[in-house]
Amino acid sequence: MIKRIALISEHASPLAALGGVDCGGQNVYVAQVALALAARGHHVDVFTRRDDVQQPRIVRWARGVRVIHVEAGPARPVPKEELLAWMPEFAADVVSLVEEQGLSYDVAHANFFMSGMVAEALEDATGTPFVVTFHALGRVRRLYQGAADAFPPERELIEQRLVTRAACVIAECPQDALDLIAHYHAPAHRMTVIPCGVDLERFHPVPRARARQVLGLSETDRVLAQVGRMVPRKGVDDVIRAVGRLRRDHRIEAKLLVVGGDGEEETGPCAPEQQRLRRVAREERVTDLVTFVGRRGGDALRYFYSAADAFVSTPWYEPFGITPLEAMACGTPVIGSAVGGIRYTVVDGETGFLVPPRDPDAIAACAARLFQDGALRHRLARGGLARVREKFQWSDVAARLDAVYDRATTTIPSHEQGGTPDITAVRIASTAAAPTMGELEA
Repeated sequence: MIKRIALISEHASPLAALGGVDCGGQNVYVAQVALALAARGHHVDVFTRRDDVQQPRIVRWARGVRVIHVEAGPARPVPKEELLAWMPEFAADVVSLVEEQGLSYDVAHANFFMSGMVAEALEDATGTPFVVTFHALGRVRRLYQGAADAFPPERELIEQRLVTRAACVIAECPQDALDLIAHYHAPAHRMTVIPCGVDLERFHPVPRARARQVLGLSETDRVLAQVGRMVPRKGVDDVIRAVGRLRRDHRIEAKLLVVGGDGEEETGPCAPEQQRLRRVAREERVTDLVTFVGRRGGDALRYFYSAADAFVSTPWYEPFGITPLEAMACGTPVIGSAVGGIRYTVVDGETGFLVPPRDPDAIAACAARLFQDGALRHRLARGGLARVREKFQWSDVAARLDAVYDRATTTIPSHEQGGTPDITAVRIASTAAAPTMGELEA
């Protein structure tokens, strides 16, 4: 059945450049889900906040996909931590547009807790059921960031309400499901695990010699790559310290390419974090080995992934993490933190290595093994490529979301249901291995 779907993503537009402070995996998720759903014949409207006065109200982005810019607060970039006050305006503008244009949707898919508030208002006004993907959870974030978490405390109360009200809560990996149950008592019979995917047309292996030629690297260089947003929790400082360990303890000179942020510029939204990271590089005496590349588009990213001997992603915590999938799709082993979604996507010893978060020594030891053992590096590269091709394609993600939307349109709204939900089991809609009941109940 052809559906009209409202994808709501208040701060993460599918049109935004990646690698900035507030531009990352959620932007990719919303963009790829919209395109994959449209490829199945559905009509998708993406509602996102206008953050530039030049943005048109409606962008016909792709066949079957429109991006609708919503009036909410000033038409300029605003940190997502400061957007909560503008959500009533966002919701009112969405409902007004829907009513004025005579639009109707079979289902709304909210991305992030503030989008969930908008989906609630849309359901109240039009009866449109909604599902929610949180992408990150306030209570988990506060565990790791403490007082540094700039989100208002209301976030956690809003998330608590949404897990009860939504027709379905979509967890992105088994750890996400465990966190929803442990911290929010999420009704497990209305929760589904559906992972993110990777665009295999954009991310595919480039011959290493060709990739290095494009990037100006030599065949003999030993290269690590890190791709992502410039925020402390991503653990880029630990990767830089690992480069220092490689030089001092392993006698290995390894170049590190840090892709994302503002490049070598001294100004911009990512400048404070990059300045901190440069100080770390000076402390470790590896400024000659660390290059801040800046933001790069997806077509360019595959050259960075393919040129590297290993891709390193070692955040303190990570709800999912798309970049390890992109690296594996380019045939590059991954050294990743054994947290959240990375522990789910990277298979230790088969597609790369898992290390404890905040452990530069472990990162350096794994990188040294890969630099010194070409056969191991090639075996892990083949394993990663096979894994993403088999289990993490966006077409599969869209098919599973489609099934969730079908259920949402036939489910009695949760706020009209009685009784206590059973939270002893979680429906697993992933192509990847499901967690055991012991894991879910731990």
